[in-house]
Amino acid sequence: MAPEQRSVSAPEVPEAPEAPEIPEASEAAKTSEAPDGGGTPPLPARTKAASGSRLRAVLRRPRRWPVPLLAVLLLGQSAVAMVTAAVQQTPTIDEPVYVAAATDYLHEHRLRLNPEHPPLGKLVVMAGVAVADPHYDSSYTGTQGRVGRHLLYESGNDPWRLMLWARLPVITLTLLFGLVVLAFAREVTGTVGGLVALALYAFSPDVIAHGSLATLDVPAAGFVLTSVWLVWRARRRPWRCLPLAGAALGAAVATKMSALPAVVVLMLLAAVSVRHARGAAGRTGRRATWAACAAGAAVVAVTAVAVVWAVCLVVDPRLRLAPAESVPALHGLRGRLVGLLPFPEVYRVGMRMQFGLEDHPWQGFLFGRLYTGSLWYYLPAALLVKTPLGLLALGAAGSAAVVAVRRLRPAAPYLLLPPAVLLAAAMTGSRDFGTRYAVFVPMFLAVAAAGVLAARWRWGPVVTGALVLFVAVSSLRTYPAYLPYSNEAFGGPGHTRLRLHDSNVDWGQDLGRLADRLAERYRGERIWLVYKGSGVPAYYGIHADDPRRVPPSEVRGVLVVSDSSVAKARGRLAELIGSSRPVDQVGHSIMIYRR
Repeated sequence: MAPEQRSVSAPEVPEAPEAPEIPEASEAAKTSEAPDGGGTPPLPARTKAASGSRLRAVLRRPRRWPVPLLAVLLLGQSAVAMVTAAVQQTPTIDEPVYVAAATDYLHEHRLRLNPEHPPLGKLVVMAGVAVADPHYDSSYTGTQGRVGRHLLYESGNDPWRLMLWARLPVITLTLLFGLVVLAFAREVTGTVGGLVALALYAFSPDVIAHGSLATLDVPAAGFVLTSVWLVWRARRRPWRCLPLAGAALGAAVATKMSALPAVVVLMLLAAVSVRHARGAAGRTGRRATWAACAAGAAVVAVTAVAVVWAVCLVVDPRLRLAPAESVPALHGLRGRLVGLLPFPEVYRVGMRMQFGLEDHPWQGFLFGRLYTGSLWYYLPAALLVKTPLGLLALGAAGSAAVVAVRRLRPAAPYLLLPPAVLLAAAMTGSRDFGTRYAVFVPMFLAVAAAGVLAARWRWGPVVTGALVLFVAVSSLRTYPAYLPYSNEAFGGPGHTRLRLHDSNVDWGQDLGRLADRLAERYRGERIWLVYKGSGVPAYYGIHADDPRRVPPSEVRGVLVVSDSSVAKARGRLAELIGSSRPVDQVGHSIMIYRR
C-alpha cells in the first residue's frame, strides 16, 4: 500500500504550504463583464454585506446638521424682529446721548460726554456710527442730551440712517449672545436643552426690544452671561478659560457699572471651578488647592480690571478728564469706596455721577399707582408682567430641577447665584424705570429652563414643547412693537400702560408711527401734543402745540399724549385727558383723544 511504501522511504522533505483557496466567482459575476471587457465586476457577497452594514450604521448615526440649522432659524427670526424694530422706531430717550458720545469718541478721542457710563457699549455703537459717517460739530456746547439732538436733527444728518447703523452692532452682539445661551445650556443639559434655551432667548420680547436699540443694557447682561459660561467651562480647563472669563467680566463692567456686583460672584465661582478641576485631576493637598483657588479668583479680577483700563485707553490714551456735566461730590463711606476702586479716574467720576442720580427723587408708576422714590419689589413685579408666561414657568421649573437633580446640581450656583445677586443689587436702586435694568433675568432663565428636560419627568418633553410654542406665539403677536410687551395674564401689550411706564412701554420710540397716523387719519386737524422722548416732532412733519400752555377751553381738536405722561398726569393735563374721548392708540405707547 502507498502509505506503507512512504513509511520506509528516504526522509521527507517539507512540502511547500498550500496556496489559500480562492473562492470561485459566482456565475453572475463570471458573466457580468461588459461586452468590451472593460466593466467592473460586482463586489463579492461578503463585501456587499459589509457595505450594507456600514451604510445602516451611517444612517443610524445621529445627524448633527439639524442643530446648526435650527439655531440659524431661531436666531434668524430674532434678527428679523430686531432689524424691523430698529428700522421703524425713532430714537428712544437715551439713544441720542450714546450715539453722540460714540461720535465724539470717533472724531475727538475724548471721554467728555456721558461719563456716568463706561465707554465699551458706546464703542460698540461707534462701529456703526463709523459706517454712517455723520457730520459732527465738535464745538457745539450744551448738555449731552442737547448734543445728541443737535447731531441727529440739526447737523444735516439723516436720523433714520444714523440710528439704524448705530443699532446694528448691538443687534449683532445680541445674536452672538444667543450662541452663548445655546452652548451653555447644551453643556449643562444636552443638545435638546440647548435648543430649548436658545428658543426662549430668541423669542424673549425684552431681549428683542432692548437688543434692537443703541443702548447698554443687553451688551452688559450678555457679557455677564458669557463670563459665567466661561467660568463654568473652567471646571475642566481652568487656566485656559479663566482669563477669558475675566475678559468677558471686564467687558460687562466696562459697559455698565451695575455689573460690578458680579465681580465678587465670579471670583467665588472661579475658585469653585479650580477646586473641581484639581479634584477631577486627582490632585490633593489642602494648601495647594486653596492657593490654586485664590489664584483663579485673582486671574478673573485682575483681567477684568485690565480690560476696563484698556477700554478707557482705547478712547483716549491720555485719559483726559473733561466731563460736559457737573460732577457731584461724594462723601462718607460711598466716597471712600469709590476712591479705592482700581479703575481710571474717569471711571470713578462716572460712579460719583451715578450715585448723584440715585439721590434724585424720581417718580415711579406701578399697577396704576404713581409714587415718588422707589419700591423694593418694583423689578420683580415688572418682570412678572413683562416676561412671557411660558418662560416664567419653564424658568422656575428648570431652576428647581437644577437644584433637585444630582447630575445638574453642580451647575446650580453658576445659573442661579449671579442673576440673584445682580437682581438684589438692582432692587436697591432709586430709578424704577423698567425691566431693562434686569434684562439678564430672561437670559439666565432661558438657560436654567433647559433643566426641565434633564429632570426626566414623564410629561416633561411635551409640556416643554408646548410652553416654548406658547412663548413663540406670545412674542410674535406683539411684532413689531416689543417695548410695550406684557404677557397674557396682564392683558397683553395694549394694557401695559395701565401697570407700567417709561421704558417698559413708552420710551419715545413711536414718533415716526405717530406722524404716519396723523397724516393718514387726522390730516388738516388741530393737533395738541404732549410727547415724552428725545425726537423732534417737527422733523417728522408733526406740527402741534402744547395743551398745557393755554387754558383748557382753548384745547379743541386732536389731543395726543405719550402713555408715560398719561400715567403721571396731574393738574391741567389730567383735566384735559379726563374731559376728552380716547379714539386711537399708536404702537401701544401713545394715546390719541378727541375734544
